[in-house]
Amino acid sequence: MTHRYNRLPGSVRIVLFVPLLALAACATPPPRHARRVEAPPPPPPPTQVYVYPNNGQSEAMLDRDRYECHVWAVKQSGFDPSLASVAPSRRVQVVAGPPPGTGVVAGAATGAVLGAVVSHPHDAGAGAAIGAVAGAMIGAASDASREERAERIQNRYDAAEARRQAQANQLANDYRRAISACLEGRGYTVK
Repeated sequence: MTHRYNRLPGSVRIVLFVPLLALAACATPPPRHARRVEAPPPPPPPTQVYVYPNNGQSEAMLDRDRYECHVWAVKQSGFDPSLASVAPSRRVQVVAGPPPGTGVVAGAATGAVLGAVVSHPHDAGAGAAIGAVAGAMIGAASDASREERAERIQNRYDAAEARRQAQANQLANDYRRAISACLEGRGYTVK
């Protein structure tokens, strides 16, 4: 039993094969998902302030001065280190999506069916092949678009997280400077 394609004249086979080959050359495989390796976040600013009395202050006086300077530093900096240990919860939303390459497969299958349906009955195989290639290309474009959108969302989230971390570090540094200035003004050495 000979295949219908083999019964076509050579020139018709070439006319069918060349566009198929050209379309296949345009298709790109779906991107491989490389595991993202992120740099570790910068270390948080030091949270401990060491205080040494210069004028013979008592432990009770040191405790009172530390508390009063803490309250003043919180007002000045807008940062309370006693609350900083409670890290803000990171909202994580898990969005289900099709696995990579799904668009290519679905496009190829749909294109093959449509190509076979719209072609002449004697050319159904060639129509299916051309439809499959065209559908695969459309599916690959859909997959690439979906992946690009996910990457943009992740980049926006990463940038926002970096800004939040930098702002938190700046507030912690402001608090440290404020409490140090207050305690030094009351006669303590601060390190």
